Amino acid sequence: MSNRIYNILFHTHTVSSIVISVALYVIFFAGSFSFFRDEIINWERNQSVDRVDEMSLDFDLAIDSIQSRYALYGRSVTISQPHAERRVNVRLSGTKDTLAVEEAKAARFFYVDTKTYEITDYESSYTLGEFLYRLHFFAQIPYPVGYYLSGFVAFFFLFAIITGVLIHWRKIISSFYVFRPWAKLKTIWTDAHTALGLIGLPFQLVYAVTGTFFMIKLLLLAPVVSLLYDGDKGQLYQELGHTHPSPTLSSQKLTPATDINWFVADANRIWPDFNTTRVHIDNYGDGNMQVRVEGEASTENKLLSHGHVTYLASTKAVLSKKDPLETVYLDTVKSALNSLHFADYAGLSLRLVSFVLGIITCFVILSGVMIWLTARDKKKYEGRKKFNTNVGAIYLGACLGLYPAVALFFCLVKVVPAGLEGRFPLMGNVFFVFWLAYIVYAYVIKDFGRINKHALVLAGGMGVLIPILNGIQTNQWFWRSLPSGHRDSFFVDVLWLVLSAIALVVAFKTKAKAGQQESVPNGRKKTIADKTVMRKTLGERPVLMD
Repeated sequence: MSNRIYNILFHTHTVSSIVISVALYVIFFAGSFSFFRDEIINWERNQSVDRVDEMSLDFDLAIDSIQSRYALYGRSVTISQPHAERRVNVRLSGTKDTLAVEEAKAARFFYVDTKTYEITDYESSYTLGEFLYRLHFFAQIPYPVGYYLSGFVAFFFLFAIITGVLIHWRKIISSFYVFRPWAKLKTIWTDAHTALGLIGLPFQLVYAVTGTFFMIKLLLLAPVVSLLYDGDKGQLYQELGHTHPSPTLSSQKLTPATDINWFVADANRIWPDFNTTRVHIDNYGDGNMQVRVEGEASTENKLLSHGHVTYLASTKAVLSKKDPLETVYLDTVKSALNSLHFADYAGLSLRLVSFVLGIITCFVILSGVMIWLTARDKKKYEGRKKFNTNVGAIYLGACLGLYPAVALFFCLVKVVPAGLEGRFPLMGNVFFVFWLAYIVYAYVIKDFGRINKHALVLAGGMGVLIPILNGIQTNQWFWRSLPSGHRDSFFVDVLWLVLSAIALVVAFKTKAKAGQQESVPNGRKKTIADKTVMRKTLGERPVLMD
C-alpha cells in the first residue's frame, strides 16, 4: 500500500469515526444494557419468569380475554412471546367485514398477562428495559428518522472497521501486544484503541452488518422492489417469509371458534421436538378461518430452524406445513441474523460476554476521540484550540454523561410511585434533562479529566443505591432474591454493584488528567525519537495525527 493510499484511508477512518462517534457510543452503551432487557423488566416489576423455549399459556383463555374487549370477527390475530416476560404480544388487524363498526376496523397492539390474562396497552406497560432497547436504535426520534439514523451510523461504522483494519494490517498482530501505560498520553490512547479494537473486532463487525440490515433494509431493497416487483412491497415480503397470503372472508360464521389449544397441541404431536413461538389466526370466527402455528426445533437438535403448520379451522385439515428440521436458506439467514444480533442462542453467559464487548467498544470509541483531541494539542493548532476543546467537551459530556443518566433512571423506577399518572414520560424527561445538563456542565468546565471522573463518581454512587432502593421497595434484597427464585432481581442488583465498584475504583485511582498537555519525561522537549514512538504504533508510517 502506498503512503498516499494509506494517508487517505487513515484520514477517512478518522473523519468517519469522529462524525458518528457520539451516536455510535449511544447505540453500543444502550445496546449493551439491552442484552438484559428481559431481566431489567422483570426486576422492575418484581416478577420471576421461567426461561422456556415456547409460549406457556392457555390460548383459548387468552382469546376469551381479548374477545371481552375487542370485536374479533374477520380479524387477523397474532400471538407471540419474543421475550422472557410474563406476557405475550397480541396484534389485531382491522376486520375485513365492511359492515363492522369503526372500532373493529382499527389495528391494535397490546399485551396479555400469561397468568392473569389481563390486557394492558403498550403505553401503560412501557418499561425501563423497553426504553433502553429502543434507545439503542433511536426510536425516541420520530419514525422513520431515528431508525434510518441508527442504520446509517451502523453502515458508516462498518466502513470505519474496514478502513481501520486496512490501516493496521501490516502490524495488526504485533500492535495487539503493544501497550505502554507510562508513555506519552497520545501513545497510551493509540495503544488502547488498537488493542481493544482488535479484541472486539468480530463482535463489532457482526453488529455493524446486522444493525445495517435491520435498520435500513427497506432502503437497500427499494431498487429490488422497483425493478423486480413493480413497486409491490407486499409481494416481496411474502417471498421473504415476513407475511403470507391472507384468505378471503366467507361471511359464514364459525361456531365455536376458540379451540386454538388443539391446533398448538397437534403441531407438537406432528413434531415432538417443536417449540411454539407464534400463533397467527386469519379471519377469526369465519368459515374460512385459518390457524398457523409457527415454531422452532430445540437448539439441541438444530441451532437455526423454523417450521409451521397451517390448518383450516372448520375441518382441522392441514393446509400446509414445513418441518423445522428442514434447511431452507432464507429461514436460516433470517434466524442467523436475529440470533447473532440479540445473542440469544447460548443463554446468559453469552449475553454477559456481549455486554463486556459492548462496553469495550464504547471505550474504543472514546479512545478514538481522545487520539483526535490529543493530536491537536499542538502549537500549529493554537488558533483552533478553543474550538477543538469545546468539541471535545461536548463529545465527552454526551458519551460519559449517559452512564450516570442510565443509573439515575434505574433509581427513578424504584422511587416514583407505580400508579402515578404519566409516570414513565416523567422519568424519561428527567433522564434526558439530566443527560443534557451533564453535557452543558462538561462544556462549561472543559476539563476532560474532571468530566470523566465526575461521570464515574455519579454513576458509581447512584449504582450503589439501585439495589438498596430495590430492597426497600420490594424486600427482595440481593442476598434473599436468588434463594426465593427471583433470579432477575438478583442479577440486576449484583450487576450494578459490580459496575459501581469498577466505576468508583477507576474514578479515584485515575490521577492524570485526560485533557493534559502532551509531555515527555523530565520536562524536556520532544525529540525525533519520541515522535518515532507514535509512528511505530501506526505501523512505521510517517503519518501526522491531523
